[in-house]
Amino acid sequence: MLLRLMFALTALVLAHGLPVDRGDTDTSTQLIQLKALVEDLKIITQDQAHRLTVAEKELKELKDVPKVAFTASLGGNGMVKAVSGDKALIYKDIITNVGEAYNSETGMFTAPVNGVYYVRFTANGPNDGAISAMLYKGYEKVMIVHEQPSGEGSDTASNGATLQLVKGEQLHMKLWVNTQIWDNSNRHSTFTAFLLYAM
Repeated sequence: MLLRLMFALTALVLAHGLPVDRGDTDTSTQLIQLKALVEDLKIITQDQAHRLTVAEKELKELKDVPKVAFTASLGGNGMVKAVSGDKALIYKDIITNVGEAYNSETGMFTAPVNGVYYVRFTANGPNDGAISAMLYKGYEKVMIVHEQPSGEGSDTASNGATLQLVKGEQLHMKLWVNTQIWDNSNRHSTFTAFLLYAM
């Protein structure tokens, strides 16, 4: 639209010259038209500047959202059991930790921004006892995977959900009392979370 008006204005001046250049005595109509075109150009330019400002703001907001994704396994080569009470699970074998929101020393994932996150976890263990893993948000139990002994070999259970988290809220895993979980370098028992979108 802006280019069309600029071309129209240029064509008008080229075709007829400015009224003062032609020596016209009746120039008021043409001057009014010329002023109207200039005002239209100003309005369009202001509108485009506003749109550009909005687009730049939205782009900056997208760039400012941190990239968050992690996956870790229990690691090691053996069994973890909870005998006298629930036991904290610390996933030390980090596979991915974009944004450094997961702490492999504490087992805590801390939401860096308000948003919706996807969380998934698996628990593996031999079939001679029940296996489990519980997801907590702070002190609140969110969900669990649990598998009773089923025969020869080993069993694996998994669960996942989208969770709305406030900046600073923490997720961590626990082993249910009187259950077990197992892992080795093949990473059977894992904990994963990533940011779907900020809010």
